[in-house]
Amino acid sequence: MLKFARNKLVSIYIKDEDALFAHGVLEDDIYGLELDVTIRLSTLEIQSVEGKWSRAENSQCWRAIPFLQEAIGFRIDEEFSQRVRKIIGRKACRHFADILLECCDAAQMAANMSRWEIEKETEDAGEPRPKLKEEDLPAKEQVQATGGMIIDLHVHTSPASPCSLSTVEEIIQEAKRIGLDGICLTDHNYVWDPDEVEDLRRKHKLLILRGNEITTDQGDMVVFGLEKEITGIVKLKDLREEVSAAKGFIIVAHPFRGFLTFGIGKLGLTPEKAMERPLFKYVDAVEVMNCKVTRKENRFAARVAEGLNLPVTGGSDAHEVSEVGIFATRFSQVITSEKELIEALRGGSYAPIAYREERKKGKHAYGSTT
Repeated sequence: MLKFARNKLVSIYIKDEDALFAHGVLEDDIYGLELDVTIRLSTLEIQSVEGKWSRAENSQCWRAIPFLQEAIGFRIDEEFSQRVRKIIGRKACRHFADILLECCDAAQMAANMSRWEIEKETEDAGEPRPKLKEEDLPAKEQVQATGGMIIDLHVHTSPASPCSLSTVEEIIQEAKRIGLDGICLTDHNYVWDPDEVEDLRRKHKLLILRGNEITTDQGDMVVFGLEKEITGIVKLKDLREEVSAAKGFIIVAHPFRGFLTFGIGKLGLTPEKAMERPLFKYVDAVEVMNCKVTRKENRFAARVAEGLNLPVTGGSDAHEVSEVGIFATRFSQVITSEKELIEALRGGSYAPIAYREERKKGKHAYGSTT
């Protein structure tokens, strides 16, 4: 039997107040290589790249190392992956391109998390948190401040999502503890067995619905109603056709994660420009409350959705217990099944809320994406 193993490991360190250092290792049965990358925080640009082989496939592999310098100055944006694969993948080698993408993706996530934690500390210190006004949301999204059914539409569990730190049992127990009416299991490229989910619903007496977060060439999509298991990165256009055939629903998840962390002006992105992104032609709604991005990025997503007259949703994107229900969606009607969820999403009578925040105040109202 042919056996083959490949391992990737990326570590992120703070180099100084305006730089992150990423160390990546790629090892398999044929070759081994390492990469050191320094990324400027204020611009998300690569400052330096150093690579080395520990084992190579052939004597020509060593010639790839000098070409890594062509990545200096690359900015981590929408075109980054394509540029790395086109330039580094061809001139250096695809193995270095692969680990470079891993390093920069991890660095971007670390930068976003750091920024989110700083903002959260500021809020916790007593700085007033601006509220998203009702007029900032599309009129059809405005529902009454009382009543309705509150569901966290975006939750990850372990081991279905390798990046999650909490089991489904732990997630469900927390959802019940904080008073959510339901949760949607939207693990990465993973289709839950309907019987298993039904058993969980009966056991815990909580509405538990199935979804799927699918990686596409234009970002992550939270999908409902698609039974097909999809792995890897797929074209959004193809996914749209699959979901439409299944009479499902697509929500673009955190559409501007990382785009605005260091200021709109520095990236030159405006709501008007953002509305021109092709992805919005293929989705049914926009997630505008997500706890894995900054408040500025959430607010920006809400403005883009309003400009395009697309429905908006909220979901925690929880990867651990403490994140469940930070954001959720309030529906005006009772939902008891996945079919009813999709019908409600199509109907448009719902709104995103900052559930945990409002729960502390003893009421439910519109949350904040500012």
